[in-house]
Amino acid sequence: MLDDITELRTFVRIIATGSLSAAGREMGLALSVVSKRLAALERRTGARLIERSTRRLAPTEEGQDLYERAQRILAEIDAAEASLGHDSDEPRGVLRVSASMGLGKTHVSPVCRELVRLHPRLSIDLVLTDRLVELIEEEIDIAVRIGTPADSGLMMRKLADNFRVIVGAPDYLESHGVPKTPEELEDHECLHYRGVGSRWRLVGPGGKSVDVRGASRLQSDNGEVAHDWALAGCGLILKSWVDVEPDLRAGRLTRVLPEWRSDPAPVCALFPSNRHLPIRARAFLDAMADRLSGFSGGIAGAM
Repeated sequence: MLDDITELRTFVRIIATGSLSAAGREMGLALSVVSKRLAALERRTGARLIERSTRRLAPTEEGQDLYERAQRILAEIDAAEASLGHDSDEPRGVLRVSASMGLGKTHVSPVCRELVRLHPRLSIDLVLTDRLVELIEEEIDIAVRIGTPADSGLMMRKLADNFRVIVGAPDYLESHGVPKTPEELEDHECLHYRGVGSRWRLVGPGGKSVDVRGASRLQSDNGEVAHDWALAGCGLILKSWVDVEPDLRAGRLTRVLPEWRSDPAPVCALFPSNRHLPIRARAFLDAMADRLSGFSGGIAGAM
């Protein structure tokens, strides 16, 4: 009979962190205590819940089933406790966030830093990667991405309006000239990276759209690498407004063809469910939307 919530909480943290020692550090417990709680839970359930080797730890089939059920049970308990507590508005616990490299370093990281400073009981684990993560499989609470996913069973909240714009370093424009029409981009070095590719679809005055295929001797699977190349004067880049706005403001990059931009590419947050979304997750989403409003607010005037 499962009548000890502490054992259940400890088991969930073991699976989530990937080891008994990591769960102990997170919970402030000795390794021996964590081990005893796991052993007691396995005796109580009459099943082996975890397979252990010298290199890794993984739940058994019974353990995975209990883990998924326990997460829902504990979430309900936490929500009930929070609704009755005097500090129900205080973010606490661990929040795992994923973001793309550029957006993560420029905007998500500062938000995480400030939230942890403001809320002593909150911890944030930030994972930066340009690949699309699997939230449930990789135990990510929130993924922040540019662009609306084509097909997803996840919940989504738009954090900011956004477009991709064409920018280049002043040195590059001085030596290569400033294109006056989209067609002239084909005479320039156009830096390519995964997620945008070599075909730039641009929307201009009156909703007119054109496809541009600019030549490039530099391309990367990483948008931040291409961004660095643009800052170094290697060519023009089509990049999200929220990514390049700080560089435009500082004069490190210059907007090219200001009347042209990409189709909308909003900044969105993805998460598994709206039901009983923890206060820590809501605090993060609100803080991200607040930060990005200051950057995306200039888009209308820049179009």
